Amino acid sequence: MTVRRIGLVVHGGRPEAVAAARAVRTWCAEHAVRCADIDVWQDGGRRSAAAELESAGDPDLIVTLGGDGTFLRGARLAAEHDALVLGVDLGRVGFLTEVPAAFVHTALDAVLDDRLTVESRMLLTLRASRRLEVPAGIGELMRYGRRPMLPPPRVRADCPSGGDWGLAMNVTALNDIVVEKLARDRQVSAAVYISGRLLASYSADALLVATPTGSTAYSFAAGGPVVSPRTDALVFTPVAAHMTFDRSVVAAPDEPVALRVLEHSGQAAVSIDGQLRGVLDPGDWIGVYAAPRRLHAVRLGPMDFYGRLRERMNLSDAPAAVADGAAAPLWPVTTPPPGDLAHLALPALPDSSADD
Repeated sequence: MTVRRIGLVVHGGRPEAVAAARAVRTWCAEHAVRCADIDVWQDGGRRSAAAELESAGDPDLIVTLGGDGTFLRGARLAAEHDALVLGVDLGRVGFLTEVPAAFVHTALDAVLDDRLTVESRMLLTLRASRRLEVPAGIGELMRYGRRPMLPPPRVRADCPSGGDWGLAMNVTALNDIVVEKLARDRQVSAAVYISGRLLASYSADALLVATPTGSTAYSFAAGGPVVSPRTDALVFTPVAAHMTFDRSVVAAPDEPVALRVLEHSGQAAVSIDGQLRGVLDPGDWIGVYAAPRRLHAVRLGPMDFYGRLRERMNLSDAPAAVADGAAAPLWPVTTPPPGDLAHLALPALPDSSADD
């Protein structure tokens, strides 16, 4: 593919990320590709995704160097501009990044030579009963680490607003949108509607809607299901719910999930991919649905999601399962599928020549 401009999103607190960024800049200089750092925390404040991309010259490819948190920052920017995103893996337990830092030159060569796969992933967006804002005092308590917070999301001017459907917000989430309690001693109480129908009213620490990509993040920690990132679905998961039915519900991509804060509830925070973006009062609501745009992530080969799940979650076999026999083989089949199964998505088999 043609790459004229690359934007870099770097975890500046990690020396290996800074070193990998130098390698990317060297590659860009050798291939006459413009390269610009995208730093959401410049000048002591935080800018919108559109302003960040404009300052970087509207890159064709965004390269993130860090863990999943850094990738989420880059993904938000890429989705805003419909650019490709390539994640360089410097994390420890993440699922999103693709390329080890040592192979960043090889990965960029593959992109330039069009030896890549573009993986399309579902994103979330939302509407709200009113503009999302963060009161100053709460913002100081819950700001993003020690960094300034993102500005409040803009209202989309290209969408009709009002009535039962609320305001369309300029929001994209790759992992999840969460409504959570603000005070330790006061749970959030909210009515949850799926596809326009009341499911139940919950009292919980938090209520979240995740994408399949986000199913291995907060939703997983709260007991939610692992969902293949190749799937399109909305995963609703209550967190520490005070009720018998505390299970996740997996909805179709065209079935929106709405959360309305009830009268007797305390205030609730709205977090988007882990960042506080607004505070809801009793009576306020948000509606979460699949975004019309998607994330386009660069892959250099088929992703072995379940192998990564086994590795990153340190899955081990139950002792009782192997007590009286051999352990299950890691690769149960070593031959190509027959014609009637050729449509199945299977990971590439390990290269046996690498062991010779």
